[in-house]
Amino acid sequence: MGSWPFVFSFFAVMIAWALVNTLLFEHILHHKAFDPYPYILLNLFLSMLAGVQAAALLIAAKRADSISSEIAIHTENNTDDIKTLVAENTTLTTQVKTNTDLLEEIHLHVTNIARQVGAEMGHFPPGATPPQPS
Repeated sequence: MGSWPFVFSFFAVMIAWALVNTLLFEHILHHKAFDPYPYILLNLFLSMLAGVQAAALLIAAKRADSISSEIAIHTENNTDDIKTLVAENTTLTTQVKTNTDLLEEIHLHVTNIARQVGAEMGHFPPGATPPQPS
């Protein structure tokens, strides 16, 4: 009922109904039309169609509300999952930063120990950078 083909065919049927009743039967064939000018039968059919359409619209709206509700619940669950993942990521990032800082400190101590050992062994003067192996 909510498509363009339905709308156009609906108007075509109404126009055909009016043309057949008014022009063909009354003016051309001079017979009594089966639904004369006020189109009482056509109005009855339109009223029945409106009742069916109202019910269809209510059913569609209820279905749309149900789908929207499911989407909202799914979004809420995903939001909670994302918050948990962000918190875990923050914790892991903090741990990586701490470990990186510790590794840099260990590297600094190892370099200082290597300089001191090298100086004590006489390979290079204290405070100088150790020679790079070739």
